[in-house]
Amino acid sequence: MEVIRGRCLLQFWLDHREMTQAQFAERTGWSKRIVSYFATGQRPMNPEAMYLAAMILNIQMEQLYEWEIVTK
Repeated sequence: MEVIRGRCLLQFWLDHREMTQAQFAERTGWSKRIVSYFATGQRPMNPEAMYLAAMILNIQMEQLYEWEIVTK
């Protein structure tokens, strides 16, 4: 069995929490550019970034991405 990380849902959660990427960047201490990269799926978040984002958005880390389980 394999787990594959799919589409990033950061922008969905930012919209849901009525938070802009700039506000989120300010809260995390990240640049607006890196937040944009994460939100558009241009760069994947590492576990530490996922943990911080989940804490700020009050969600579980797993909710930041779509996940697919593949059985071989």
